[in-house]
Amino acid sequence: MLMAVNVGRYIGIGLIILLVIILLGVLASCIKIVPQATAMIVERLGAYVGTWSVGLHFKLPFIERIARRVNLKEQVIDFKPQPVITKDNVTMQIDTVVFFQITDPKLFAYGVENPLMAIENLTATTLRNIIGELELDQTLTSRELINTKMRALLDEATDPWGIKVNRVELKNIIPPREIQDSMERQMKAERERREKILQAEGEKRSTVLVAEGKKESAILDAEAEKAAAILRAEAKKEAMIREAEGQAEAILKVQQANADGIRAIKEAGADAAVIQLKSLEAFAKAADGKATKIIIPSDIQGLAGTVKALAETVQGE
Repeated sequence: MLMAVNVGRYIGIGLIILLVIILLGVLASCIKIVPQATAMIVERLGAYVGTWSVGLHFKLPFIERIARRVNLKEQVIDFKPQPVITKDNVTMQIDTVVFFQITDPKLFAYGVENPLMAIENLTATTLRNIIGELELDQTLTSRELINTKMRALLDEATDPWGIKVNRVELKNIIPPREIQDSMERQMKAERERREKILQAEGEKRSTVLVAEGKKESAILDAEAEKAAAILRAEAKKEAMIREAEGQAEAILKVQQANADGIRAIKEAGADAAVIQLKSLEAFAKAADGKATKIIIPSDIQGLAGTVKALAETVQGE
């Protein structure tokens, strides 16, 4: 009897523990933490009751559930190449990349069954409509225009789904093989033409540089010759000035010496006879020169007599 009581007690304790564990599990399932850039769609008995944003939330057990988790980050979808036909009936393959972001989780959850498939089909349809209005050359050179048109059309079409299309890029435009070969030949011819133009311009520039170099060299040579001539002329002028200055200085010194001699004679009190004697000495020096003609003064005889008288006087003393 005591054993049965103990067994019943253990069973009761176990049931209580189990009940507590279940209760704790239920309470834990009712506590939800929504991370950053995420939203949760909550339904009560199958009906939408709200959207949980970032933070801690509680839901009613058994009657409320998390219907959907929605990623609010910007997402990228890379679609496979789509066949499109241009206005001039050229079929090409174009693959696109769509950048989009969910702005309304409720519309995204309930607006369309498969949003990504819907965006892919809408992108293909929009691309065909736009490319169908353009010719091949326009398609190859108007990527930015096509991207802008597609983004505007897709953003407008996906707005009821709670999706905002931020950017659309044409990743690859693949024309038919024959057109690719033709384009490659055209590009090769264009490169060769540009190469020839650049080569011709390089040769022309080289010729111009050589001519300018020769011109500059000739100018420098002329300027050097001019400078040398000026220096030679200045040197010759300087030499002539120095020579003239030397002759003038010599004349001044001779005149100064003559003046000093005359002044000395006057200071010594020489009479007319002495002066005449000096004149005779000067005449003698002139006679010793290289002149072929000598002009004799008219009073030379009187001068000679004076000299004789002076000589006798000297002997008498």
